[in-house]
Amino acid sequence: MNRYLLASIWTAVVVVLDQITKVWASSAMEVWTGKVVIPGFFNLVHYLNRGAAWGFLGSDAIDWQRPLFIAITFIALGFIGYMLKTTATSDKWMIQGLGLIAGGAMGNLIDRVRQGAVIDFLDFYVGTYHWPAFNVADCALSVGAGCIILSMYLNRNNKEA
Repeated sequence: MNRYLLASIWTAVVVVLDQITKVWASSAMEVWTGKVVIPGFFNLVHYLNRGAAWGFLGSDAIDWQRPLFIAITFIALGFIGYMLKTTATSDKWMIQGLGLIAGGAMGNLIDRVRQGAVIDFLDFYVGTYHWPAFNVADCALSVGAGCIILSMYLNRNNKEA
């Protein structure tokens, strides 16, 4: 399969799933509220994150983070395109990883452009320790990074052989 088609399929799947789940979360819960799913472990919440990962630069007092994160996303998408162009067609892990990361970036970009903040709704915790809330796009970013790391590991081993 063509590397651009494979990456585009992963990107489209992530964007669609991400946006559908965010629409659901927004309609099911008021902002800043949640529902306990598994007591002591998992909640569904409706948070708006103006910042980056883990709320970095998410303060309401900062008015320049939205254009900054939008610009960074476009730069990242350009870099992903360049990496895709230079990736061997046989390197499926890298291609899928790039597609997943592009989809995650685009999913969160849509929120940022549309409403100035990213919708997060998955809240895992143990006792009083909460992992920062996240969404499907964030999952795709993490899995995509894992695919790229696996690709690099496999390719390193192939070059040594």
